[in-house]
Parts: sequence; C-alpha cells; structure tokens
Amino acid sequence: MTESDALDRPDRDDRTRARRDGRQLPADDIRARVQQVAVRQQRFERHLAESLGVDRAGLDAMDHLITTGPATPSELARRVEVSTAAMTLVLNRLESAGHVRRERHPSDGRKLIVTAEQASADRAYEQVLPMIDGIERLVDGMDETERAVVQGFLDRLIAVYDDATP
Repeated sequence: MTESDALDRPDRDDRTRARRDGRQLPADDIRARVQQVAVRQQRFERHLAESLGVDRAGLDAMDHLITTGPATPSELARRVEVSTAAMTLVLNRLESAGHVRRERHPSDGRKLIVTAEQASADRAYEQVLPMIDGIERLVDGMDETERAVVQGFLDRLIAVYDDATP
C-alpha cells in the first residue's frame, strides 16, 4: 500500500470523525479499537504523571526504577532514550520532589546509583493497581481459545510496531 492509498481510505475519514465527535465505533473496526487503547494508555500515563507531579521523562525514569530497581544515571538515560545531560535534569526534578535518591555506587565511588523512594513507588502502584486488577480479571475470564487468539493478535501487533520503529 502506498502512502497516497493509505491517505485515500474512506474508513480513515470515518475513524477520524468518530474520534473527534465521540460517535460509537463500528462494531467490526478493530483498527479503531487498537487506536483507542493507545489513546487511553496515553491518557492514563498523563493522569499518572500529573498525580505524581512529574513530567513524561520523570514518569519513564520512575517506571524503570520501580520495575527494574536501582540504576546509574547513564543506564537510566539509555533506557529512557534521552541524553545524560537531560537525565541529570530529570533526576534533579525527581529528587527535589522526593521521588528518588542518589547515592554513591557501593563498589565504584565515582558512580551514582539512583533509587526510587518507597513512598513514591507505593503511590504509583496504588494508581496503577486498579488497571492491573482489571486486566487480570479480563484475562482470567478468557478460555484457552480466546487467549490464543488474543495472544496471537497482540504478538503480530507488537511485530508491526517493531517493524515501524527504526
């Protein structure tokens, strides 16, 4: 499909209008639903960042620290895909807000280790837990056939995103 073919698709206009005016999505429009999942994910992340008082880069850094544990500023910069200078600014804001602490590396005193403060990790978890529980209930309610279909679709969807990302 060429770029002009993609731009000329009649269903594209329908989905665009539905997103704008809140009309019900067609019952068989999986693409629109995938798009709405992405929109709602972004909305949730904005809500979470706002409730924690952090920006997007701060939320990304907190996510990595909470899920994978302490890291050096350089490691965080690589994970979040920002420069080390930008990460220093992010960490300054997070530390000032009481979300992280920086300490000397235990085996290399020249390095710093960044750790999420437990109270901030707990606040983030409280915000995310209802969504985690809801997803768990959805998955638990599926039979094996439904799980296989959904898993196969999501695996292929992930591959499409991976192929579209340099």
